[in-house]
Amino acid sequence: MRRFAQSHLMLVLAILCLPLVSRAQEDADGSDADLRVGIIGLDTSHAPAFAKLINAPDAAGNLAKMRVVAAFPGGSSDIAASRDRVDKFTEQIAGMGIEIVDSIEALLGQVDAVLLESVDGRKHLEQVLPVFRAGKPVFIDKPLAADLTEAIVIDLLAKKYDARWFSSSSLRFSPSIARFRAQADQVRGAAAWSPCDLEVHHMDLAWYGIHGVETLYTAMGTGCQSVTRTHTDDCDVVTGRWENGRIGTFRGLRGRAGGYGLVVFGKKEIDLSGKYEGYAPLVTQIADFFVGGAAPVSPQETLEMFTFMAAADESRAQDGAVIPLAEVRARADREAQAKLADIDP
Repeated sequence: MRRFAQSHLMLVLAILCLPLVSRAQEDADGSDADLRVGIIGLDTSHAPAFAKLINAPDAAGNLAKMRVVAAFPGGSSDIAASRDRVDKFTEQIAGMGIEIVDSIEALLGQVDAVLLESVDGRKHLEQVLPVFRAGKPVFIDKPLAADLTEAIVIDLLAKKYDARWFSSSSLRFSPSIARFRAQADQVRGAAAWSPCDLEVHHMDLAWYGIHGVETLYTAMGTGCQSVTRTHTDDCDVVTGRWENGRIGTFRGLRGRAGGYGLVVFGKKEIDLSGKYEGYAPLVTQIADFFVGGAAPVSPQETLEMFTFMAAADESRAQDGAVIPLAEVRARADREAQAKLADIDP
């Protein structure tokens, strides 16, 4: 009887321990563990804003499967918007319990996916290369690069290392704007606007006007053939001619009332409801991408937007001349191939 009682007790204990063993095995396999996210660049408000959304106790869906665990501050001494803010945002990130590391290499050893948030687009090429080599999926915040050539080089490097990436403004995924992508056959034209402060180290529209350019492309899609630009001290107007004669315009605002917006000229009606609706829709897209979803913005579309912006700079330099995008892209492709050979032979 005593032997039976001992055997029965051992059996009960074994059964009670089964869930613990199973969970321990899950953690060892990583199947039930958080996806660890790292941040490169703490010189933008996006860094703490995105981290708060990802690490929120009530995060849902794929956001609940990940956590920001480490960050590398970075920073650019020759851009005040970076230099004067990096310490503040680093302090905020550290205050959230996120570890601050001293190099990108140290960061990559601790994370499974990367938010490349450096506000200076010139930094993105050198900062994303080790991420590509490490095989980590990466979101590259706007602007992808400071100019078209470097944007193309980033895409070429991603192809070489079979890397997963995408870049986007948060404007694209605002529900009142994103919905037009599913109505492409109804869009006959569009007009978008956004602030367009200039920064000497970047293409004119890439620094901040990219928000409005991205909004315009969300409604119009790819296929712009040529652009012309009118420039004054407080405003830029860039008009693009798309396939089938569709016209899209971007108005960049400086020194006056700002804000973001979109008007879509449809086959049956004119819609004025497009507006900015915060970071959360973009961060949700990033989470879906990090867990294995498809890139929500293709490299082809991102590079066409950069070609649009480069052509706009050429039009300004030529007093509003009409500039074909194909010519601008062909020249940048040649420059990118030469630069790629120097960077990653």
